[in-house]
Amino acid sequence: MAFKKYAFLTVIVFVLIVFFSCMAQAAEQSNGGMILFAKYKEIRSQLEKSPLGTPLYVTSREGDSSLQVVVYGILQYPFERVNAALVSPDNWCKFTPLHLNIKACVSSKSDGASRLAIYSGHKHYQPPEDAHQLDFRFSIIEERPDYLNILIKADKGPFFTKNHRMTLEAVPVDAGITFVRFSYEYSFGTIARLAIKSYFSTLGGNKIGFSIASKDSDNNPQYVKGVLGAVERNAVRYYFALQAYLDSLKLPLSQQFEYSISRWYDLTAKFPRQLYEMDKGEYMNYKRRERANQEILEREEK
Repeated sequence: MAFKKYAFLTVIVFVLIVFFSCMAQAAEQSNGGMILFAKYKEIRSQLEKSPLGTPLYVTSREGDSSLQVVVYGILQYPFERVNAALVSPDNWCKFTPLHLNIKACVSSKSDGASRLAIYSGHKHYQPPEDAHQLDFRFSIIEERPDYLNILIKADKGPFFTKNHRMTLEAVPVDAGITFVRFSYEYSFGTIARLAIKSYFSTLGGNKIGFSIASKDSDNNPQYVKGVLGAVERNAVRYYFALQAYLDSLKLPLSQQFEYSISRWYDLTAKFPRQLYEMDKGEYMNYKRRERANQEILEREEK
């Protein structure tokens, strides 16, 4: 009898442990949305009065062996629409190649996990076999009616970089408005650090980013330069790729690609000091050719 009572109490204790563990996990998960919404309230006025002329807020940091950039922005779309577009790995392969350095993207499933093969290269036309292939694992960290958190990560990158991570979080902040946090970060070793410093001491030294490093004597913003400027430009290009893709969804499927590459270019053209690389016709021609290459890769994957 005593044994049965002990066994019963053990079961009760186990159930309570599991219950409170799940409750704690749920509280922790929902905390992500609360933190992001609090960030929106903190920087709302800066978004509305951004010197960039569009609701963007960009910050970045450089560590001894890592770089990170974070882009905050407001999308004029309901959270439900943004969520539906982002939870599909296939859709990431529709908007990431709008970035002029992304030559192709192919989604697949392996060992029960969703994966993205993203081919990164130089700004001009380049076939995927000549680009750097980054193998990302696609994970939905959290999906709730009022919060989305997606992570894609790759262990290895080009030029001896590693631990590439893209995170995209979103929360609704008003009817038809979604607040988004996009971050990109990666790590590097000594060889990569030397290559980065060499590039930015020569060819890339005059390029600027989006965050304000200081003000001049007339109180005009002076934007960050060098490697932080580069990672900021890269992240903003991804953010505009998402925005251009969402804008294209109002059209029939057959028209979405042409609209999205045109729209991406127009969004980036608002920031010629940071993002101009080539004329619109040249960019669109490259992207049409690269899209054809991606379609070949997609057929081969199937």
